[in-house]
Amino acid sequence: MASNSSPLSAYQLRLLAVLALINFVNFSDRQVVVPLLPLLRRQMSLSDMHLGSLQTWLLVVLAVASIPCGFFADRWGRTQIIAAGVAFWSLATIACGFASSFLMLLVFRALIGVGEAAYAPAAQSMITDSFPYQRRAMAQSIFASGMLLGGAAGQAFGGIMGEAHGWKYTFIVVGLVCMLPGLFVIKLPEPPRRPRSEVVPILSLLSVPAYLAMIVAGTCITFASVSLLTWGTDFAVNYKEFSLREASVSIAVIALLSLLFGVLAGGYLADRLQRKFPYGRIMVIAAAFLFAAPCVLLAIQSDDKSIFLAALFISGFFMSWYHGPVTAVLHDLTPQRAHATAIGVYMFVTQLLGALGPQLVGKISDASDLQLGLQVAVGVMVAGSLLMLLVIYFVRRDGLHHPRLAAFRAEPCD
Repeated sequence: MASNSSPLSAYQLRLLAVLALINFVNFSDRQVVVPLLPLLRRQMSLSDMHLGSLQTWLLVVLAVASIPCGFFADRWGRTQIIAAGVAFWSLATIACGFASSFLMLLVFRALIGVGEAAYAPAAQSMITDSFPYQRRAMAQSIFASGMLLGGAAGQAFGGIMGEAHGWKYTFIVVGLVCMLPGLFVIKLPEPPRRPRSEVVPILSLLSVPAYLAMIVAGTCITFASVSLLTWGTDFAVNYKEFSLREASVSIAVIALLSLLFGVLAGGYLADRLQRKFPYGRIMVIAAAFLFAAPCVLLAIQSDDKSIFLAALFISGFFMSWYHGPVTAVLHDLTPQRAHATAIGVYMFVTQLLGALGPQLVGKISDASDLQLGLQVAVGVMVAGSLLMLLVIYFVRRDGLHHPRLAAFRAEPCD
């Protein structure tokens, strides 16, 4: 395994490139619906609560499927699971384009979550197994940059394509494009891992207080993040006097720049602080959302377009610090053979409960206004960042490697 100062090997570069590319199309697919919400509202006469449910039920299905997918990824071939997941979510997206009713659209959109659940735990487990402890947050951040770039690209494409050709063709084109990168992963060699007989039971993972606290904090952060992402474009159109195309492209460009810089900066800072403190990566996550919260509130309150976009840029920069370090922390807390399961359980709870965010914000919007709903989401985000302090407390008390999992550890650097 490469040391912290040595250059990346050809295999490490190939692994990151392929998995980041699949992450790109994954979140292009996830976020393409965001700029289509005004079109769906108008054509199907939908309430904001109905529109929010399109993201909510995708995340609910993703959550439910995450535990079995993570379980199988720790036991079976991860590349085959990833390829199957890509094919499944691509077909489900294409089916969205043929939906003739809101119920059909909701079902097909929800099924995308099955494919996404098959992908994330397996991919993140492969990355951690391929990089040394000192480089994990940065490697996961590079992987996450594909997600953030893909989300920005999907939002921009959805706004341009949707306005020109309608939402049906948008889903079909995105689904077809998503299929292609899945072909690259099939022949990708898997990094070595521990024998199947040493798989860690889920109940053993749930006995670790720091891991449980990470799940609770991550639920709040997911609730807020998916709510802000889901309603950002619609908010700009209806409250900031943007056109659909203008809002989609402007927010996509802001996201492209701020999130890319932020995710790489967050990974770098997290790895640097981890060398000094066993909870250094957790400190970065907590600080990021505390820095981001006032900027999001400024964007919500401001009537000036330039201030709105500038505040989004700064908040996006800080919020994207989360993506690389969180996976590294979860893998730091758990033995190697439990890495995919740890991510699966984390995704199950955080996505299942966090998925309520878009629909709840939509319900608040129907009852009052969207501005109030987004302010509630920011409050939940602050609660998540403060809960990270509880994770730090448990790590200081019990150590990064909890004694209850000692029997499952054989790797010297985990």
